[in-house]
Amino acid sequence: MRALFPGSFDPVTQGHQDVLRRAALLFDEVVVCVMFNPNKTGRFPITERLDRLRAASTDLSNVTVDSYTGGLLVDYCRRVGIDVVVRGVRGVRDLDYEMPMARMNRELAGVETCFIAADPALAHISSTLVTGMSQIGPCPER
Repeated sequence: MRALFPGSFDPVTQGHQDVLRRAALLFDEVVVCVMFNPNKTGRFPITERLDRLRAASTDLSNVTVDSYTGGLLVDYCRRVGIDVVVRGVRGVRDLDYEMPMARMNRELAGVETCFIAADPALAHISSTLVTGMSQIGPCPER
């Protein structure tokens, strides 16, 4: 069974890498795909995100990396023959955000969603937080 792990991956975080590794254990093939999110302003070019995802998945033989910025997730799934979407969730807030999309993907194209709960040690990490910290710089020594 093939699964799609979509996201903006802007940047790729340890949480993304953890979900990807765990999804690779569950599915025959996982396509990790950089998607366009109209609600986010891209910080890194798509080519850099793809390179980072390739580097993060070098030891995962059943993972391929792709991008799709031209339409709905279900259109991509139909085009490449994927019936399952993998989403990492850190908590109830993420689940509240993801559930309506999961229902719509199922209704529009029969695409199911598999939620993978974040590792508690990584659940506080988000792309927004990582980017914010990199803009601040290192903490001064005490």
